[in-house]
Amino acid sequence: MAEIDAVDRRILQALAGDSRMSNLELADKVGLSPSSCWRRVKALEESGVIRHYTVALDDAKQGLGFGAIVHVHLTRHDPDQLEAFIKAIQNRPEVRACHSTTGQADYHLHVVCADIEAYNGFLERFLFRIPAVASAQTNVILRTIKH
Repeated sequence: MAEIDAVDRRILQALAGDSRMSNLELADKVGLSPSSCWRRVKALEESGVIRHYTVALDDAKQGLGFGAIVHVHLTRHDPDQLEAFIKAIQNRPEVRACHSTTGQADYHLHVVCADIEAYNGFLERFLFRIPAVASAQTNVILRTIKH
């Protein structure tokens, strides 16, 4: 496990806000020389603290106006069926995130679609056809407060 100090935390927070900023901007923002900042970022990448860089997308501007949290209950935890469920979920672009959790549901999915009709198609033509899925409960996302 990497040792993370206050300077590393400032670097991580700055990159989480804008991972495209130049090393010079980042160094200035966190109060380091550019070479020292670059070495710290490289160390954070090599240790796996920074796994990858990504982009935040606006779903509505892409025509994806419907979002839901889906609580999925499995029939049983047969290893083969569980593996098939996970593989199927990983390959669906509508599923933005999938979490295995404790509690009543086995998995929680963050799903985005164009509209309610597209979501219904996702359920009927995909999710409910996975043998391991016993049921699913949908909570519609009304507004996102924090990403």
